[in-house]
This record gives sequence, C-alpha cells and structure tokens, in this order.
Amino acid sequence: MTKLFLKTSGMSKLLPKTSKPASAPGTVSYIGKEREVPVKLHVIDYNETEFTEKELKTLTDGLVYKDRPSITWFNFTGVHDEKIIHEIGDKFNIHPLVLEDIANTTHRPKVEEYDNYIFVIFKMVCFNEKTHEIFLDQVSLLIGKDYVISFQENNTDVLEGLRERIRNGKGKIRRFGSDYLMYCIMDSIIDHYFSVLESIGEEIELLEKELMLNAGQELLVKIYGLKKELVFLRKSIWPMREVVSTLERTEHELINEGTAVFMRDVYDHTIQIVETVETFRDMTLGMLDLYLSTVSNKMNEIMKVITVFAAIFIPLTFMAGVYGMNFEFMPELKWRFSYPIWWAFSILLSFVMLIIFKKKKWI
Repeated sequence: MTKLFLKTSGMSKLLPKTSKPASAPGTVSYIGKEREVPVKLHVIDYNETEFTEKELKTLTDGLVYKDRPSITWFNFTGVHDEKIIHEIGDKFNIHPLVLEDIANTTHRPKVEEYDNYIFVIFKMVCFNEKTHEIFLDQVSLLIGKDYVISFQENNTDVLEGLRERIRNGKGKIRRFGSDYLMYCIMDSIIDHYFSVLESIGEEIELLEKELMLNAGQELLVKIYGLKKELVFLRKSIWPMREVVSTLERTEHELINEGTAVFMRDVYDHTIQIVETVETFRDMTLGMLDLYLSTVSNKMNEIMKVITVFAAIFIPLTFMAGVYGMNFEFMPELKWRFSYPIWWAFSILLSFVMLIIFKKKKWI
C-alpha cells in the first residue's frame, strides 16, 4: 500500500517556529531546517529570439543581466544564507520586511504590492515516489519590470517543465513579460497539486478497501495520518486562492490585462484543488465513522454469540443447581438411567433453544 507522509522543513506542523523575540522589524533571520549546503543561483535570460542559461556562484555574476531589456529569471535554491538575502535587498532595492518574509519558510502565502515590484509567497508541494513522502516547500517570488526572482527551500521543485518550455521556446512565454513568467511559475506549482491529490485519492481508495476487510488499530493510525495530511494541504492551498484572486484583480502596472485573464484560470484551479481537498477530508472523516461503526458491529456480533451461549446455559445451570442440592428425598437420584436422561434432556433443550433463536432471527 502506498504510504504518504507530510513534511514541512523538518519542523512542527502544529506550531512552527517564529522569529526571535524582541527582534526589530525587518530583521532577516532564517527560520527553517538547518542546512549546510551553499545557496545555488540559477539564471535564465531570454527574449523571443535569444536564450541564455547559467549556474552562477555569486549574485554579482548575475547582475550583468539585471539591466538588459530581456526577461531574466533568477532562481535561488536555499534561503538559509542571510548575507545573500541582504545582498539581494541592496542590489534590487527590496524592502527589509520582504527580506524578513523570504527567510521565514513558515510564512503564510500572501501577496504584497510595492511601487517597483510585487512580492508573492506560495507553497509548493512535492511528492517523492521512492519514499512516498509529501514535502511542502515555500516559494517566494519578486516580480519586477524585466525580471523575476524566485527563492526555494530545497533543490527539488516542480518547475523543470517550465524551464524546458523556455529552452525550447514553446508557447507564448518568450514573447511575454515578467508578469507572464510569474503566472507560469504559479500555474506550474498549482497544477502539481493535482498529481499529488491523485496519489492521495489512490491512498483513500486503498484504505477504504482495507477498512471493509480488516478494521484494525494499524488502519486507524493510517486514517488519522491521512487526515492530518489533508489538513495541512488545505492550510497551504486556502490562502493561495486569496493570493491568486488578488493578482487577478490588481491594477498594478507590472500586471498586464492579458496576464490577468490567465490568472483567472489559475484561480479556477485553486478552487478545484480546495474542493478536492475538502472532499477528501470528508471522505476521511467518513472512513473514521465507518471504522468506529465496523468496530461496534464486530463487538455486537461478539456480544450476540456470548449472549446465545449464556441463554443456553442458564436453564442447564438451573437444572444442575436443583439436582446438586443435598435433599434426602429426590427419587430421580435413585433411578438407574437418571444420568443419561439428564444429558439427553439438556442436549434436547439446547437444540430447541437454538431453533427458537433461529426462527426469531436472533442468530
């Protein structure tokens, strides 16, 4: 059976870490799983006719693309290096509160509009087919006039298909601006939720089949685990609907009217995902009720069998008690065939009671 486990940066799902107490607003402090690997910078620069893709060691090496008229996508893998985040803020004139949110990997999805850029936080879901684990990673986007800066927690993402489209020049992406690139990133993240939900749907079907055959304690643990997964998926996707809705209605100069139409399609997808998660959650709650009903029915069957045996042995116990008394004048005790007669009568009485129970459909 496929087993799904939800992971969120190795931290508590119920009470994530927060910034240090009494720290000043705008203080960049990384909140997430401790990492020792260096931050990776991947740059894609393109227009309708030209394309460049590089892995860079420092941000300074990528600044040559900043002032070009082409569209540049800076993708940082890892947000644990606070110095690099400060450097990005200085080079691109980013507000300190935005830099603080980028370093906080437990932040709620949101969108903020500034004069020269738009800041978006999204949650990306990844499924590991080998370990059957679900990971929720935070993706932060900075959308400027001719650039998009994305920040990811881990090296695993769902954007490789989008990069391949840019490399091959498929679709409209190389003819449109940074706002359309932002839409494509968000659309890729949202669409990947469907494949993960498909895996969860298969898990629910397997659990339902197993529930009908064997409702054990181990199955209850699986159902509760699945319920928690759906709760946290809902927690991540619900505010993303608000983010997409805000971008759809925004009048910011960086968002063209044509891109707003595409955002409406992303909004429809988020609604569909929310409804699917709600449906799965209801199905999981139904499985919990079914589990309790199944356990109760099994207990009733056991009690029915015990009651039948008790009902049969009650008159036999009465007879044994009567003839076990030490009365002096009990003629039946002197009869030669009293013992076999007693057994025959007891067996006959048991069969008669079983027939009566059967006709009344008690068993």
